[in-house]
Amino acid sequence: MKHSPAARFVMHVNGHWHKRANLVLLAIIGGHWVEHVMQAYQVYGLNHARPHAHGAIGMLFPWLVTSEWLHYGYVAGILAGLVLVRPGFTGRARVWWNAAVLVQLWHCLEHSLLLGQVLLGHNLFGAAVPTSIVQLAVPRLELHLFYNAMGFIPMVIGLFYHLFPPAGEWPAACQCAESKRFLSQPSWRPTSR
Repeated sequence: MKHSPAARFVMHVNGHWHKRANLVLLAIIGGHWVEHVMQAYQVYGLNHARPHAHGAIGMLFPWLVTSEWLHYGYVAGILAGLVLVRPGFTGRARVWWNAAVLVQLWHCLEHSLLLGQVLLGHNLFGAAVPTSIVQLAVPRLELHLFYNAMGFIPMVIGLFYHLFPPAGEWPAACQCAESKRFLSQPSWRPTSR
């Protein structure tokens, strides 16, 4: 049976490239965390006004961080990564991973709403700046820290169950948990003298 190049790519990502793909995804998410934590530090630690708390990238490229495209690109890229590596997760790991995907999907929808307001030049809800739905009740900085945490926590739990699966839940197509399998094989264990 012949598979399309895209199907072969997804099979590789969820097979022998799964560990690397997850590491790349974690690096991207780490970069996103750095941005939001830096913004929070600038607001709460350095007493910068919120409009001037631009995070790490914004210190170098202030025009870039004020672009909704940057924020949308981050969350859409993370969502795409979560969905791309999802088939490699099984059992409890998949359940937790699905929770991370759902949170990120909502986060992406909120950023789509923000980007749409910028592109159309019309802010919703009578706001002075583009505003998302939950942002009506929670300030943007704190809201995005919350979204990142609510997506990251189930992702970490999913990765834990993926790397250390309960009995009977071994990943079918990848070798992410191989080191645990290797350590559990009686033939490897050192003999006592």
